[in-house]
Amino acid sequence: MLQDGYKHDLNLVFCRVDGDILPKSTLFNAFNRILKRADIERMPIHALRHTHAVLLLESGADMKYIQERLGHKSMMVTADVYSHISKKLDQNRIKDYEDYVSAIMELD
Repeated sequence: MLQDGYKHDLNLVFCRVDGDILPKSTLFNAFNRILKRADIERMPIHALRHTHAVLLLESGADMKYIQERLGHKSMMVTADVYSHISKKLDQNRIKDYEDYVSAIMELD
């Protein structure tokens, strides 16, 4: 809408209407008001990033995609931080392994 008047082409999740960066205090205050209205316990806004990463993992996104999306320099950082968090991931990995082994056994 603003075309040349749009200040940042950073694809920010939270920004001013013109694309400019929000002050931290504005973002934190708005987030805390939303949590309060939704009757959700206070949490750091960074928790949204962690939740997003875990949901991506649980949905089957590969680690390289998540690493790039989060801006980590290496996949190892992403894996170390996120892959152990979700019980659903463990369950899915076990199920995938069982399905794989069953498929091998059917070939014999």
